[in-house]
Amino acid sequence: MKKNKLGSTDLYVTPIGLGVLTIGNTQLDLPLEQGAEIVRYAYEKGINLFDTAQYYETYPYIREAFKGIDLLPSNPDRPIIASKSLCLTYDEMEEAIQECLDALDLEHIDIFKMHEVRENPDWENRAGAWQCLKDYKAKGIVGAIGISTHHVDVVEQMAEVTDCDIVFPLINYAGLGIRKGAGTGTADEMAAAIQKCIAAGKGIFAMKAFGGGNLTGTYQKALNYVRDLGTHSIMVGMGKKEEIDDLVAYAQGTLPPDYQPDVSFKIIHIDQGDCEGCGSCVKRCPNKAIYYNENGLADVNYDVCLTCGYCAPVCPVRAIIMW
Repeated sequence: MKKNKLGSTDLYVTPIGLGVLTIGNTQLDLPLEQGAEIVRYAYEKGINLFDTAQYYETYPYIREAFKGIDLLPSNPDRPIIASKSLCLTYDEMEEAIQECLDALDLEHIDIFKMHEVRENPDWENRAGAWQCLKDYKAKGIVGAIGISTHHVDVVEQMAEVTDCDIVFPLINYAGLGIRKGAGTGTADEMAAAIQKCIAAGKGIFAMKAFGGGNLTGTYQKALNYVRDLGTHSIMVGMGKKEEIDDLVAYAQGTLPPDYQPDVSFKIIHIDQGDCEGCGSCVKRCPNKAIYYNENGLADVNYDVCLTCGYCAPVCPVRAIIMW
């Protein structure tokens, strides 16, 4: 599989990356060996970019998957591992980096990011964490640093932040989950912000091309939209070997142009870790299938859910996913 230079870094990544969140305990919750097998299979099929996070608790899968593989920067064929943390302070970020290194048995990690940066004052409040990333890059312990975000204004800001190497934005053609300030943003606004970052030499790998699974029914349209923005890699959560095969074929240009995956088995899930209980989906559901659970968060009554997907576009934090 071809590789793209990741912005101004010295890293080369495949057009498709594996988001390891999917196999973890908040989604598929695969047994260790089964989840590690998915990660290893993706690598053996040619995918070389793997994204995780401290919050995901998926380090054990990656460590198991890459046993026996030379992960040193001197190996050009190594898997490129990216992680991130929600922490705010210097000490917290230092602990997060060390936790990652220890859990993966590494002395160096290719990419480390601040996770889910939101509109100001979030950036200012996390200045200590950002300084830690800069210091660990200077020490050579972290290769490249950056942020992940769902916010148009944050992506625009990163184009001007010289020290930021990597931007990991949420983008899909339907605009599902895109934020701007305290409200919603559009796909066009995020696309324009991404273009600014690319022009500034930032490495861009994108999340939620399928809108949390809600756009899988328009498989190639969804992928083509994000690819054609000039992104260097599209990060996709995969839990089955067949899904990996399809995405590798897409990246290699061998997927039939009329290919569409079977999505008849997919059902709506509401990620309890992301849901903020705003009630937008409860109001939007035409069949009254979404309700507030005992924690005050949205949940699904599958006895009456139509899997119509009408709820997904109104969720401000992209907590509604399908698998």
